[in-house]
Amino acid sequence: MIDCSTEFEYKTARSGGKGGQNVNKVETMVEARWQVAASRLLSPEQIVLITSKLAKSISNEGYLAVQSSESRSQLSNKENAREKLLTIINKALIVPRKRKATKVPRSVIEERLSDKKIRSERKMNRRKDFE
Repeated sequence: MIDCSTEFEYKTARSGGKGGQNVNKVETMVEARWQVAASRLLSPEQIVLITSKLAKSISNEGYLAVQSSESRSQLSNKENAREKLLTIINKALIVPRKRKATKVPRSVIEERLSDKKIRSERKMNRRKDFE
């Protein structure tokens, strides 16, 4: 698991929702941003992998951003945003295994053909001969 949280930028704003006067006064919503291409902790191959997998989530400026406003505390929202961003990054870095092509077993082919034959005979028996 790669921890590149030292490169994150944090931005706060007033969060909506419940909270009464606290919502109007305190900036508890936290946005964690990370510039993918400027990362010094990742190799160029990892950067290419992240940019290809998360292309829809990366902004035009090259930032990958996550917001958190679950808690009424700015500190816990900052930690939540950090964890969300790290999980997204680490999921993107997982390289899927290549699928091994396997042959269809003979028994499966024979079973399918016998089912077809039975179904065909059943439909043939339903026909009426008008000769």
